Amino acid sequence: MYEDPDRLRRPLRRTTAGGWEEVSWEVALDEVAAGLRQVQGRHGDDAVAWYAGNPSVHNSGTQLAAPGFLRALGSRSLFSASSVDQLPHHFAAWQLYGHPLLLPVPDLDRTDFWLILGGNPLVSNGSLMSAPDVAKRLRAIRERGGRVVVIDPRRTETAARADEHHFIRPGTDVFLLLAMVQVLYAEKLVNPGRVGEFTDGIPELGAAVAGFTPESVAAVTGVAPAVVRALARELAAAKRAVVYGRIGVSTQEFGGLCLWLINALNLLTGHLDEPGGYMLPTPALDVLGKPGPYRRHARYHSRVRGLTEFMGELPVAALAEEILTPGEGQLLALVTSCGNPVLSTPNGRQLDTALAGLEFMVSIDIYLNETTRHAHYILPPATGLETAHYDVSFHALAIRNTSRYAEPLFDKGPDARYDWQIFEGLRQRLEAGPAYDPATAAPPDDPAAKIDLGLRYGPYGRPEHGGLNLDKLRENPHGIDLGALQPRLPAALRTENQRIPLAAPLFLADLERARQVLAAGPEAAPDQLLLIGRRELRSNNSWMHNLPRLLKGRNRCTLQISPPDAAARQLTEGQLVRVRSRVGEVQVPVEITEALMPGVASLPHGYGHQRPGTRLAVARAHPGASLNDLTDETRLDALTGNAALSAVPVWVVGAE
Repeated sequence: MYEDPDRLRRPLRRTTAGGWEEVSWEVALDEVAAGLRQVQGRHGDDAVAWYAGNPSVHNSGTQLAAPGFLRALGSRSLFSASSVDQLPHHFAAWQLYGHPLLLPVPDLDRTDFWLILGGNPLVSNGSLMSAPDVAKRLRAIRERGGRVVVIDPRRTETAARADEHHFIRPGTDVFLLLAMVQVLYAEKLVNPGRVGEFTDGIPELGAAVAGFTPESVAAVTGVAPAVVRALARELAAAKRAVVYGRIGVSTQEFGGLCLWLINALNLLTGHLDEPGGYMLPTPALDVLGKPGPYRRHARYHSRVRGLTEFMGELPVAALAEEILTPGEGQLLALVTSCGNPVLSTPNGRQLDTALAGLEFMVSIDIYLNETTRHAHYILPPATGLETAHYDVSFHALAIRNTSRYAEPLFDKGPDARYDWQIFEGLRQRLEAGPAYDPATAAPPDDPAAKIDLGLRYGPYGRPEHGGLNLDKLRENPHGIDLGALQPRLPAALRTENQRIPLAAPLFLADLERARQVLAAGPEAAPDQLLLIGRRELRSNNSWMHNLPRLLKGRNRCTLQISPPDAAARQLTEGQLVRVRSRVGEVQVPVEITEALMPGVASLPHGYGHQRPGTRLAVARAHPGASLNDLTDETRLDALTGNAALSAVPVWVVGAE
């Protein structure tokens, strides 16, 4: 195993001189808990914010222990990477099926037609869709006579291997989807099958989309009406088909409507909850919680812009302004877990400025990076192959029902602490207050016990269903195959009447916003390009950028543009260019490629390692430029609160 010399092993405390010193775990946990209590004692519980980064869901210790810490913290000022990534998926699941974690996935092993919008599963290996070896599965679809079609502003790695690829102007997927739904109704192709027996609102949806013809949206999307009609007809005619959308559709100003319409297309063509279509996994460990209607929405709002809470969180696009804006309710302290929001959230420079002014900040992280450099304490957990792991979230998104528990492969060392030990240590101190005594404190809750209990009470835990438990998983270190996905509706629905409200009022209301945008026409001015992100296989997040093996080779942090756009700006391959948006400017080499739609520019996310005060030797040698120094915190999906990181208008000129 490669040992990263920059990885932290012991807690760091900021010194009065602005440097860092190592302290013991007991001292660090005592002082962190005291610091959090002091801020809350002076300014209230909500003055301390929480941010969870993407790796949090890849660590079962964090997933199972962090909630206890947050209950002890008692703050409503909670943020996470979900609102720069996937809130529209959860919002659509909540509105249609009654719970934000009832997320259907493509049944890839049995489908014959796979339509992909804004996703690149060959690189992501399936995002919100756990699917090992997507390349093999994509090839298998074609070998059995099926087809794969990709809709994307960039000819991605997945698009290059698909049967068909069509460019679409960034941020306009909602209009393509509306037009496809309109074609189904206009040509009498709606046939939901048995799911129609427990679905309401099918006629109402038809009336709502009547004006969105393929011809009416073509000028905005850039997709020919004939293509739209052919896609709708092929989807309706296919015996086993599925529509799948991912990051490109969820990170735009109509992400919520996009995911609603993707679910609607699958339902209206009879491919929801059917083999080869859009199906719900049956995970061995239930992630839904107690039965009953889900009501964690709009219970409170952000202080400055009045943004809506969903799933117990506020949109992270509001985090910086909540720190920077003085007055009652101002955020004055922050705890981050496994996250680097300075590089991963919109207008990262604004957040960078905000973090520098916090009264108190704590980061649970293995690196001194662009975000944690602002912390007063850094608590580094054991990670990777040093930890036990159960995929709490990703088994619930698997294209085949499986269950696996991984034991640690390497010893974490005597001075290290597991993530769950850190959270439990803080929880106990916050709950006990000054009376906390390590000599009498109860042993921390081991997540393995929670996993075992969840398995025993899960759908495979009863003896007649196999008696699955943690011991059985330990006896099968490669995991247990629990079978292909099975139809689960309507029994799995969490809606109050156990029916699907296809024409949900919140979606129908948001259609008026879409009509207004369609009437206004294309967003970018003639001299602007629309900026999109992209994912690189070896550097799909900032936390992978300090590993030499993943960063070696050519510079992959380039601004991709099309040949016509390069010629119009008199740019040559490799030339340094200035990219400017409303919020900032970066300089980056240009890469001219026919893989990009004219009018579009693409920059990978996760770079921007030039900031001082970090300990990331490899990353600093390959700094690149941060996409989120250009994205705009004021651009978000008004329905769901997800940041609109895609389709940001930018100016591109040669650097002087």
